[in-house]
Amino acid sequence: MAAAAAVVTPSGLEDGVSRSRGEGAGEVVVERGPGAAYHMFVVMEDLVEKLKLLHYEEELLRKNNLKPPSRHYFALPTNPGEQFYMFCTLASWLINKAGRPFEQPQEYDDPNATISNILSELRSFGRTADFPPSKLKSGYGEHVCYVLDCLAEEALKYIGFTWKRPTYPVEELEEETVPEDDAELTLNKVDEEFVEEETDNEENFIDLNVLKAQTYRLDMNESAKQEDILESTTDAAEWNLEVERVLPQLKVTIRTDNKDWRIHVDQMHQHKSGIESALKETKGFLDKLHNEISRTLEKIGSREKYINNQLEHLVQEYRAAQAQLSEARERYQQGNGGVTERTRLLSEVTEELEKVKQEMEEKGSSMTDGAPLVKIKQSLTKLKQETVQMDIRIGVVEHTLLQSKLKEKSNMTRDMHATIIPESAIGSY
Repeated sequence: MAAAAAVVTPSGLEDGVSRSRGEGAGEVVVERGPGAAYHMFVVMEDLVEKLKLLHYEEELLRKNNLKPPSRHYFALPTNPGEQFYMFCTLASWLINKAGRPFEQPQEYDDPNATISNILSELRSFGRTADFPPSKLKSGYGEHVCYVLDCLAEEALKYIGFTWKRPTYPVEELEEETVPEDDAELTLNKVDEEFVEEETDNEENFIDLNVLKAQTYRLDMNESAKQEDILESTTDAAEWNLEVERVLPQLKVTIRTDNKDWRIHVDQMHQHKSGIESALKETKGFLDKLHNEISRTLEKIGSREKYINNQLEHLVQEYRAAQAQLSEARERYQQGNGGVTERTRLLSEVTEELEKVKQEMEEKGSSMTDGAPLVKIKQSLTKLKQETVQMDIRIGVVEHTLLQSKLKEKSNMTRDMHATIIPESAIGSY
């Protein structure tokens, strides 16, 4: 029932939202009323009801472990990051409910790409979005509520939901039971008794002659009674006691009913007389105030004219000074541009100079450094030592070779003598 009452005329709501956006009626509303700032609260409440009709609590919130948003969740800023994530999740779910495949955005996706995808899907439904996409980055505001409301309507159309007329409950008016009190006489009782007496008199036929006779007898009886009670024999103290005893029962209380038209008429007459009396008093003050304000405005106008005439030459000088100042600023801008260009060239030249200086220092340090010469001398001495050692080794090897040769030669001569001796011995024999 709350959902039906909240969105009784969805077409009218859709037209109101779309016309405020510049769609539906085909006209762009330039001037917005004083209640336009609070329109998004109404749209947000309708959006919550539409989401309940789509069963978003079971299908979306419980599956993703999300908290249900409040009735003004996207209308007020609370946590922009959380609100933007909730907006993207709801938008993707509504697009899927509307029959369009759409992947649910993740927490680390590009927000610009996500927003552009959502707006492209919104335009594919025939809706216009004549606002920059950056309005949706905050995750709250009028445009966020508008996008979600349009997607919810498209989802309801896709599932075949139709709005029906609301059924209002019949309110039974309870009759107020007023306790009757014999000591109080209400206005209703007085009216009822008066009406009953009138009806009784109307039912009975009136005879004028009988009425005259009755009135004559009553007058005679009253005159006789007045002559009889010229001297009172009643005690004053007893009379006062009886009056005090009967006084509470003689009270007449008339209960005012606010629904009675007589009270409203009396109030209108009272207010009218009060307004007329207050108007008479205030009109004089307002006329005096009007005259004083008009005189003051005339004085101010004449004073302005006098000041303008007196300061005309100063105004001209001021204008000339302004023109000169603008020219000087232009020259300054031009000179400043040249200075910046030359500063850039100077920085480039300085960098090149630093590079050249660094190369010269490296070359000079390499030329004056004696470390290479020391290394060369050390290597030469090492080579000399190695050559001496090699010479010694060569001498030793030559000596061993010479000894081996001499040994072989002595062996050969010994062998030769051994072979010659036996032949000579044989010849002697």
